[in-house]
Amino acid sequence: MSYLEKIKKEGRSANPFFCLTGIDIVCSEPGRAVLIMPVRPDMHNGAGWLQGGMLVAIADEAMALALYPLLDKQEGIATIAESTSFIKGIRDGFITAEARIVKKGRRVAFMEAEVWADEEKKTLLSRTSASFVITAMK
Repeated sequence: MSYLEKIKKEGRSANPFFCLTGIDIVCSEPGRAVLIMPVRPDMHNGAGWLQGGMLVAIADEAMALALYPLLDKQEGIATIAESTSFIKGIRDGFITAEARIVKKGRRVAFMEAEVWADEEKKTLLSRTSASFVITAMK
């Protein structure tokens, strides 16, 4: 069973990181994915803010789920480069990551994701761009 099939069947439990962080899948469709995650005190840095790596991690996972539906069954992906701009911090509540494909080639896909807080106001927290290599699975 492919990762995408497992995600569709099992949801969060198909990915141990999702279980650890409480990430839920809102949407995963060809070229777009939306994930949501609660901000918990055990995710804070020493200054009491959500640790920045959590913003990067949820963006990376959203980008992967936007790309997976466009792959052949025998293909996989790996992040090869990623850059994040941190715009605003957060201490509690929920964060949402929305990812989209910029361009997908045969071997490399270019992706973008934004992470925000407050579903109504969409307060931007970070913006990530990444490239993923598309590999043959054995």
